[in-house]
Amino acid sequence: MDDVLREGEAKVAEIADALPLRFELVNGRATEKTWDEAVNRWHYLGHNKMIGQRLKYLIYSQEVLIGAISFNRAALRVGERDKWLGWDSATKHRLLPHVVNNNRFLILPWVRVKNLASYILSASIKLMARDWRRLYGVWPYAAETFVDISRHPGTSYRAANWKYLGETRGFGKAGKAFAYHGQKKGIFVRLLNRTLLSEIARTTKRPLPKPSRTGLWDMMLSKPGWSKELFEEAGINEESVSVLPEKFSGHMDYYSPSFSRSAQQQNAEIYVKGLLGDLERKSVEPIALLHGDEKMARTMQQFLKDSPWDDKKMKGLYQSRVVDSYADSEGMLTVDGSDFPKKGSNSAGVARQYCGQTGKVDNCQAGVFIGFSGSKGYGLLDAGLYIPQKWFEDSHKRLWKECDMGRGEIVFRTKNELAADMINGLDRARPLPFKWVGCDSAFGRDAGFRASLPEGVYLFADLPNTQLVYRERPVWAVPPRTSKYGRTPSAPMPSVPPVPITDIVMDGSIPWSEIVIAEGSKGPVRAKTKICRVIEHVDGKDCDECWLYIRQYANGEIRSSISNAPADIDTSELHKAATLRWPIEQSFEECKSHLGMKDYETRSYVAWHRHMLLVMVAHLFVLEVRFGFLKKTQAASQASY
Repeated sequence: MDDVLREGEAKVAEIADALPLRFELVNGRATEKTWDEAVNRWHYLGHNKMIGQRLKYLIYSQEVLIGAISFNRAALRVGERDKWLGWDSATKHRLLPHVVNNNRFLILPWVRVKNLASYILSASIKLMARDWRRLYGVWPYAAETFVDISRHPGTSYRAANWKYLGETRGFGKAGKAFAYHGQKKGIFVRLLNRTLLSEIARTTKRPLPKPSRTGLWDMMLSKPGWSKELFEEAGINEESVSVLPEKFSGHMDYYSPSFSRSAQQQNAEIYVKGLLGDLERKSVEPIALLHGDEKMARTMQQFLKDSPWDDKKMKGLYQSRVVDSYADSEGMLTVDGSDFPKKGSNSAGVARQYCGQTGKVDNCQAGVFIGFSGSKGYGLLDAGLYIPQKWFEDSHKRLWKECDMGRGEIVFRTKNELAADMINGLDRARPLPFKWVGCDSAFGRDAGFRASLPEGVYLFADLPNTQLVYRERPVWAVPPRTSKYGRTPSAPMPSVPPVPITDIVMDGSIPWSEIVIAEGSKGPVRAKTKICRVIEHVDGKDCDECWLYIRQYANGEIRSSISNAPADIDTSELHKAATLRWPIEQSFEECKSHLGMKDYETRSYVAWHRHMLLVMVAHLFVLEVRFGFLKKTQAASQASY
């Protein structure tokens, strides 16, 4: 036994290096003495003889002993647990045998493997449920444990999705009575399936305790975890990642009013967790198969397409959360399109049209998106699917039904009209303080779009460098006849011709000014700018006077924009507005590269919008974790000075 328990050299390793693990059930075997000796020697509570039902496991990594864990009967009186479950004494007496206590958990002190503890906790729960049923004829519905949080914060339990309920009162059994010992412990509970909650609700006629998710996390966290790219790029360390399950639980609970049944909320959580995971492709089938079988895939398809959960309410809650988190009176609403190539022709709105992703006319769906950016953060706010005019022809009647499109509810709108409706609908539903609307030239050059914007906002719109503008306001007059031949001029002509923006770029009389547009990890990020007043040239006429803002980046790229901001605005505000356009592009990059925005495989109009909404919910979770972590590290850095 001493040879088995010999101390080793402490080495830090990755979890992959420790696999496979082997759990040996040692009840009544010779190796039970090894379990007793290991726990006595290295667990701070030592080993007390367990009475009645019990399971004791030794844990091996590649046949080397690394730890021990055990389970026995649940505690009779746990105030916070009983309060949370809401069971009465009769129900508790009947159901308590279905609750199992994790009373010891030991990893040998020289074993240093990242995420090993949470991995063991997740794996051992499954073994315990099987062996408890086999040996004692009782299905475990839940597990509980008590952690001395003065020694251990319970991080591994949280990472394995045990729910923290509070602290014990500090009493322990002394004979047949209870005596106060003052050593309060954290109470953690892990629900294994819905039977415990359903039985309590049926017997006591009380609503299920929240959160209603039960076996969901047992299923989810045993599969591939969080996408490394999503969180490592923000510098989030191992300790921070370990609390993601609890943060995610709270994030999704915010949307619970959108669901009439707990199964709907669980499906939403499975889908969003799949979007946040490390799957190569994040469409319905891979997400569903990660957590179940083909039946689960059908369930998830139905959840997106037909399930009667309130996606409008969820979008309202989502937008309110963005507003509460990032509202900035100096911020910008951003408008942009994003296109999704499609091979088939039977998905809602698909048509041969210009596709920004491929850079040519192609078979695709076109989405219009509204985002927000300001000093407190950024994110997407809404998404709409553009339905081309040809879809309103009789030739597409069959597809309307197949794509779940109510013909009376959807009318033809250009992309610009769709964007304007989304902005104004958002402004009416939950006013968001903002000063600017940023967009590309397809939106900004449209007089109808500009006129439809909420009163008092300033536009900052990109333009192609070939766009014509007037350097000064022209005078229009019919030119005199200069020859006795030909027709007499009758159309007014401008006194000065319009010029392409490239002429102003090359004009040395308007100097470049160098500015710092951001502080990067390698120092200030600089750019050159030219700013001047010009007259818009639209449909061969001179229109409004506006600002022309030209920026040259370090790589030589030149981007031009116009703004209807007042002539006396401080140019520093124009510089700031120019930086507020990029976050929507950043959002697209993050959502498409890491969150499955482009991976959907649905023909349904409703499912397209639900998918985009759930992608935005996943993206907001990433942003909240990222910004929260950055604030925490910045505060720690400032405190160190």
